[in-house]
Amino acid sequence: MGLLIDGKWHDKWYDTDKTGGKFEREAARFRNWVTADGSPGPDGEGGFKAESGRYHLYVSMACPWAHRTLIFRKLKGLEKHISVSVVHPDMVENGWEFRPDSEQHRDHLHGFRFMHQVYTKAAPEYSGRVTVPTLWDKKKETIASNESAEIIRMFNSAFDGLEGVRTDLDFYPGELQEEIDSVNARVYDTVNNGVYKAGFATAQDKYEEAYNALFDSLDWLEERLSSQRYLVGGRLTEADWRLFTTLIRFDAVYYSHFKCNRQRISDFPALSAYVRDLYQVPGVAETVDINQIKRHYYVSQRTINPTQIVPVGPELDFDSPHGRESLS
Repeated sequence: MGLLIDGKWHDKWYDTDKTGGKFEREAARFRNWVTADGSPGPDGEGGFKAESGRYHLYVSMACPWAHRTLIFRKLKGLEKHISVSVVHPDMVENGWEFRPDSEQHRDHLHGFRFMHQVYTKAAPEYSGRVTVPTLWDKKKETIASNESAEIIRMFNSAFDGLEGVRTDLDFYPGELQEEIDSVNARVYDTVNNGVYKAGFATAQDKYEEAYNALFDSLDWLEERLSSQRYLVGGRLTEADWRLFTTLIRFDAVYYSHFKCNRQRISDFPALSAYVRDLYQVPGVAETVDINQIKRHYYVSQRTINPTQIVPVGPELDFDSPHGRESLS
């Protein structure tokens, strides 16, 4: 874990002293939008047109934020249009890094050794955390975006004019956007980021605050999903995929490593079946690598797990029947 300061790498953990022990996530810095015609999006500059082969996606198989983008890339049929490089799960003194001798973990675009080199290629004096996902524009030679919530919306519709893209899939339909945004807001604050707020807290009261908010929301989600198959509108939306990438990691990592241990997801009947339902959507299982997920958290976060020992368990079964077909 570390960050760039004026383009120089510093191995530095999150500073919670100034927030009384509370973890606060740094906002993404690159917020341009890829659009169908290159016109400006809600933020950033224009000129980022959706074109086949123009963009390269940097991800980690371990990171829930990056996982969202891999799911959208897979389901929307963008794999032949957007190339990808996967960082190694170990993120220690040099941050996210590549392994040049590994086909699985090489930087297939620039041949860099470290992810922070991608950031300084885009902005030599960059200051801030070096995160994934990162969407690189080969034409402009810069980072188009490193905000996962916005990248998945670009993937959802901006590339629909390209060959083979699934235009029949719309995970952010206009008539449901207000409800999706409302669900997303609570899930992000208390679940997606909530597990991190519990795990990275350095004060008991801040940990308990995050812990209680997390399980209040999991109880709310369990009740909501007991009577409906998906979170919003009786169909799969981005709200489901944003929640899924946290839930799929919960029992393997967050329950123990982040001390979110009131219950496992497997102890929630509706939530556990819901996770299996989404996991079994064709193509999604290929985006899930539990071994890389566990290795990243337990090896990389030495402040929490100084021994770097990776647990063997738990046994997870995402392939058993979910029984949710009858729900509307």
